[in-house]
Amino acid sequence: MEDHGAAGRRVAAEASAAPLDGTGGVPDGHGSRAPQGPAAARGPGPSRRRLAGRLLWLGGVLALHAALPGAAGGAAERRALQGLRLRYGSARQAGLVERHLEAAADEARRFLGPSPEHPYYAGVVVLAGRGRTVALHRAMGEAVRYADYDGRTDRVREFPAAQRIPMAEDTVFDLASLTKLFTSLIAVQQMERGNLELEAPVDRYLPEFTGGGKELITVRQLLTHTSGLRSWAPFYQQSSREGQLRMLWSVRPQETPGSVYRYSDLNLIALQLLLERITGHTLDLLLQDEITAPLGMHRTRYRPPLSWRRVTAATEVQRPPWSGLDRGLVWGEVHDENAHALGGVAGHAGVFGTAWDLAVLARTLLDGGVYAGRRILRPASVELLFTDFNTAFPGDDHGLGFELYQHWYMGAMATPRSAGHTGFTGTSLVLDPSTDSFLVLLGNSVHPVRTWRAGSAPRVAVGNRFARAVPVRTKHGGPAWYSGMETGGSGTLTLPPLTPATGAARLRCAVWWDTVPGEGAFHLEASADGESWEPLAFSTLRSTGGTPEQWPRGSAGGWSGRIWHRLEAPLGAWAGRPVHLRFRHAATGRYVGRGVYVDVVRVAEPGRLLFAEDRPADASRIEAAGWTRSTD
Repeated sequence: MEDHGAAGRRVAAEASAAPLDGTGGVPDGHGSRAPQGPAAARGPGPSRRRLAGRLLWLGGVLALHAALPGAAGGAAERRALQGLRLRYGSARQAGLVERHLEAAADEARRFLGPSPEHPYYAGVVVLAGRGRTVALHRAMGEAVRYADYDGRTDRVREFPAAQRIPMAEDTVFDLASLTKLFTSLIAVQQMERGNLELEAPVDRYLPEFTGGGKELITVRQLLTHTSGLRSWAPFYQQSSREGQLRMLWSVRPQETPGSVYRYSDLNLIALQLLLERITGHTLDLLLQDEITAPLGMHRTRYRPPLSWRRVTAATEVQRPPWSGLDRGLVWGEVHDENAHALGGVAGHAGVFGTAWDLAVLARTLLDGGVYAGRRILRPASVELLFTDFNTAFPGDDHGLGFELYQHWYMGAMATPRSAGHTGFTGTSLVLDPSTDSFLVLLGNSVHPVRTWRAGSAPRVAVGNRFARAVPVRTKHGGPAWYSGMETGGSGTLTLPPLTPATGAARLRCAVWWDTVPGEGAFHLEASADGESWEPLAFSTLRSTGGTPEQWPRGSAGGWSGRIWHRLEAPLGAWAGRPVHLRFRHAATGRYVGRGVYVDVVRVAEPGRLLFAEDRPADASRIEAAGWTRSTD
């Protein structure tokens, strides 16, 4: 991409597009979200939503920056300020397990085949890394394969082999709703500069955004999809920008703002209008001057030039009834019908980019808003991206623009702090601050048609394998018992029968767990005969210290912080009689976490060691079903 400098880009952008607040805005009809599971505990750690709100009212964003954790930066940020960049390296250099990393690539490749009938995508680029090391960057399949599609017969016409374009590591993708992340970042930048307040009503900046309750909608509600607006509107049916704009102004909240979570493209379109109004610049110019140019993301932009077409993945053959427009094969232009009607620049869709550029963005955020010595956000602002503002809507965790803790596409990478987003064209980005890791998966999954695929199976499968590549190490460096992380997996780890002599007997061990809240757990159980089992209450203490947590029902699940815990269970009720003890794990839902580890199991009472896993004779008597020994 040619770079003629910020001034030249500004002139070019202003000559070709006018701010949306004078011409119209449109939403992305492709951003629907998979349904979430039942409300459940989301793991330890309080939300900062109320703190953030109070600070904004008391002192604005400057007070927020000073008070939120991370405002002073850290070691990662200091390294980034020194000018360090992403680099290629081995799995070992990234602190990853190579065989599991390769398994992630294998999972991405698997969906090039029937999934279950048609390929999920014609091609895919997967990139994964940890720290500043990109340890996996693989291109598979084809960027351009299908020339046409017949919806009546569900048949395609493929390009001749010589005209097809193979997928490459630097293939440019229509990022679809990943665009929303860039719009959100620009909004947070304006908060830093004092031009925008998080809890302010939108109509303070955009007076036309009123009527029917819209005047109650705040900037935060746009960013967290709690505005009450409907998810989509057919703006492409309007023949002019003025008509599109009238349609947006006429939209009314379907519920009271703040009372419901509903993913809506209208939120980001409204935010685009607001940003263009307060800055006086179009969104494409803001993207380039505020994010992509400073970070060196030279293959990320709105409206890619014609010269990029040969290195861009094709998307859909658009024809009614599956599309709102009749455009034929869409290739090198934005796929979303509404963004196309806007001229290719919209707050919800329209940005094109590569896997490497998204990795740069991920690294920037993981390092507190700075990359290669260039800062785009303050650390406290990045903290807001990873802070759940939707505690009132369990299962719909959301920072400012970024989704949090979503197993339905993050897979086992999901933690209460894992942030990311998906795009309808087959794109996704996940970053996990708890492991300093990031995963980019870009597929042309609407090529040739959107009806050939549904759900997020490749995202989940690759996310699971990559999560497994981040090792869990024991204190002694040896293996521990591991439950695995297979969907629907279950198993038991049973000790030989023991007979405590006193009421002071205790079972102690180290445990590490990460399961999907409400859909997976580990249980500690006791039995007199080895047939009928009952829960055994226990407590856990984090290896980092603190107060013991009680588990009176004999089971624990959800997120435990990616650290080891010391488990203790009193056996006083079994004094003077034999007892069988076992650990049981079960994953009951569609998604899984990283699994459960148990290590250094001991049963003792004063002056007597009844069982010690590190004694070979005792270890040989453990009965394992569905558990394996693992060093990672």
